[in-house]
Amino acid sequence: MVEPSENSNKGDDTAVSKVASNFADSLSDEHRMLVVLKAQLYDGTWEPMLDDLRNRLADKPYIFKLAARIEDDIERIQEMQKFEEEHNINLTDYVELP
Repeated sequence: MVEPSENSNKGDDTAVSKVASNFADSLSDEHRMLVVLKAQLYDGTWEPMLDDLRNRLADKPYIFKLAARIEDDIERIQEMQKFEEEHNINLTDYVELP
């Protein structure tokens, strides 16, 4: 994978953009749904959604009821969150939102 460098230039930005686009294109429907929810319900950040899912698992109050398997969604979010951090991008910039 391409790692962003500290001395980023236009070529590096293009390489990161290509890696991000390829990653976004490879996402399953379940992954894409989570990116859409992140953008539309959680101000573009993962942590509130992860908090909701974890609270639901712990029978605590939560904001949004996701129909998908919670533990699987948490793993998907963590995978995408790690990718975003590694490449300093936001997947909502690469996934078409409805």
